[in-house]
Amino acid sequence: MILKEDIDNTLNKMILSASGWRGVFAAGCAAGDEESKTEKISEAHKIICGAAAFVFAEYLMSAECGTRKDEGKPVVLLGNDTRPTGKEIIQAMVPILLSLGCEVKYAGIAAAPEIMAWAGTWNKNRAGFIYVSASHNPVGHNGLKFGLTDGGVLAANEADKLIVSFRGFLNNDDNLKKIYSLISAADSNHQFADELEPCGSWLKNIENSKNECYKAYYGFCSEVVYGNQKSGSPFVVDALKKGLAESPLGIVCDFNGSARTVSIDREFLSSLGLKFECINDKPGQIAHRIVPEGESLEPCVSLLDEMHKRDASYMLGYVPDCDGDRGNLVIWDDAINKTRALDACASNARALDACASKARALDAQEVFALACVAELSHLVWSREFIPGSASLKAAVAVNDPTSMRIDRIAACFGVSVFRAEVGEANVVSLARKLRKEGYIVRILGEGSAGGNITHPSAVRDPINTVLAIVKMLSVRFSDNAEFSADSKRGFFKIWCELSGQKYRDDFSLADIIASLPPFITTPAYDKNAVMRIKTEDHAILKDRYQEVFLREWEEQKEFIKTHFGFYNWEAIAYNGTEERRKLSRFGEAGRGGLKIIFFDSEDRETAFIWMRGSATEPVFRIMADVAGSDADAEQWLLNWQRGMIMKSDGND
Repeated sequence: MILKEDIDNTLNKMILSASGWRGVFAAGCAAGDEESKTEKISEAHKIICGAAAFVFAEYLMSAECGTRKDEGKPVVLLGNDTRPTGKEIIQAMVPILLSLGCEVKYAGIAAAPEIMAWAGTWNKNRAGFIYVSASHNPVGHNGLKFGLTDGGVLAANEADKLIVSFRGFLNNDDNLKKIYSLISAADSNHQFADELEPCGSWLKNIENSKNECYKAYYGFCSEVVYGNQKSGSPFVVDALKKGLAESPLGIVCDFNGSARTVSIDREFLSSLGLKFECINDKPGQIAHRIVPEGESLEPCVSLLDEMHKRDASYMLGYVPDCDGDRGNLVIWDDAINKTRALDACASNARALDACASKARALDAQEVFALACVAELSHLVWSREFIPGSASLKAAVAVNDPTSMRIDRIAACFGVSVFRAEVGEANVVSLARKLRKEGYIVRILGEGSAGGNITHPSAVRDPINTVLAIVKMLSVRFSDNAEFSADSKRGFFKIWCELSGQKYRDDFSLADIIASLPPFITTPAYDKNAVMRIKTEDHAILKDRYQEVFLREWEEQKEFIKTHFGFYNWEAIAYNGTEERRKLSRFGEAGRGGLKIIFFDSEDRETAFIWMRGSATEPVFRIMADVAGSDADAEQWLLNWQRGMIMKSDGND
């Protein structure tokens, strides 16, 4: 029997939050060895996973979950990404779930949006999912995500209840012995043998469960991408297919061995008439760093470059993370390539050819901004929302470090922007709250992390992100006399008219990008956006930071006014779904986000600096966001922010 001390030590190295319970699960890893590809997990991790399954099953049967005892046995849906340790984590949880009378359905490798769509088909209270993944963390990490049948992970307040129950459960020695016995019995009975015959029915039915999961996701994706198809309204799918038939478009993908290798991507995208090519398309073929940022996008850039040389219709690519709920984009940017080509003309033809054949990665904030323009245009095109309407109101829900570029975009449509603390669960909860208040919320998400959530989905999904851009490119003009004036205009024309920009029929993706409001924003995974701090109490850190900031503002304000045009500031705290403006004490933000917004001479919000400790990694994140194209202003603000935090943390 493993010692409780070992379990406590292992648990202390994990991070438990609404976004997931994560840690380094790979057995035998030395501190910092996060890239291990071993399939083995420690005995302590097995007990922890079994205990997690126990408290989640009890949660499904509890009054807090809105259930009744006569609703039959709970159904628990299981799935995992392609990390090597996923199988042993599943094996630790299943005996516990079966012992509690749960019906267990295991889909094997499935993308996170896939299992969440599957959960949405279970029209009963006593159903939920446990998904095994550490999202974008390194391959040696793993973790658990919990959810019900509403299409997303548990809301933050419900996740907190589960964490409290879990910690309490592990404090009882009898509970640990029970979990250990159940897992040991399953191992000795060969319940998880590779041959299917001696295994439980839950394991025999993996193929059926995967098929159910896949079909549910395929149908749900259609509903999400095409939107509300009202009688008499134009169908986006028809306009999209028509546009793609007239102007073919190719897409590439670097799956990086993720769960999306066995998901709907190829079939769904090809069904619209899109061309599709991919690399690293075998499950577990993790060829590079998992997080789809920076250098991780380079193989996809090279693939798009190669495919565009063969076929100029290839214009777009994407790279998902391991669980496939996040994906950032690479594009063929005509504007940049034309500029390079002109510069090269002065040299030689070979240089011209080299300069004119480069793709590039999009920044995460840029991706989200494009998706917002597309989906808000979709609302107008389909007449679900009419800008300036007295009877309709719409909103975009985002996290606190999302660039103010989104506020500028939304204002063109007459749409409000609301912010929550970092964390997908927080943003989804905020959107649900806004819908109850009468807002149309078609698009939401965490601009700092890329990708988007498109209603009725409650999770990020690269399919939705890619097709938002494709709709912007391909839904152009309709001559159907039955359609409204809005629907006769294409998505991009709607955006140009509402934002007061000139439109031309032969636009490209580069033109769409150039139409976005100009902002310089620190990428979330820039090395300068991450800090390590000593102060464990973030409220204390922020109180100290307030003293430093107030002192330095007085010392620097004339310089700041002259060089950047910032005249005033305001402190804002973000905790869960709550935004508190005009903060008098910075420490009230606690472990949540703290933002300082700067105003220009006309009292317009024009820049901000931001900070927050990560809930899924042992790091402290910072960033700056500035209207315009002055990269020096963003760098100065970021360095200033870093210096003030270091002083507040006692690093003078």
